[in-house]
Amino acid sequence: MTDPHPQQPHDATPASATPLPPPRRGADWMFGGVYGTVLASGLLAALDQQGEEYTPLYDASWVLVTAAAAGLAHGYSHHMASHRDGSAAHRWRLLVRALWNEWPMIAATLPTVLLLVLAGVAHWEPYGVTAVGLGLNTALLFAWGSLVAVRVGYRLTTALLTGLADGTIGLAIIVANALIK
Repeated sequence: MTDPHPQQPHDATPASATPLPPPRRGADWMFGGVYGTVLASGLLAALDQQGEEYTPLYDASWVLVTAAAAGLAHGYSHHMASHRDGSAAHRWRLLVRALWNEWPMIAATLPTVLLLVLAGVAHWEPYGVTAVGLGLNTALLFAWGSLVAVRVGYRLTTALLTGLADGTIGLAIIVANALIK
């Protein structure tokens, strides 16, 4: 998948006339959604350690903290890579916009966070929670790919194949989790 944030060319326009970049489109949401869902799956698999105390509420907090840190780092790095001339206030507005554009990545981790919170409250078994979480995230990857592909104009067959490709990432995490453990 290509990065939807190409570097912006240097703009000779005065800072007062330089507009903010446009808000994200559907394909950009998919980028953040897939990234966040894969991040949540990897963390869910890694945080479930056999033989150790099961701490789903602690794990939920780490999934959320890691997603927020990744979103901040990703938005900041894109901001720095696309430097524009202008006033400090304008650069701050651009930074805020770049950071705000990372919300799909953080939002994509929320199903996993919610599952872990419910597991902590209801005292669910760790194996079942991890299996359900990885399965749920694989289905979400399929949905992200399919729905956004339809939204940006792909035909249904191609959109479903895109969803299948995204879902394959989830399956790879499931297989890796089984092999590693």
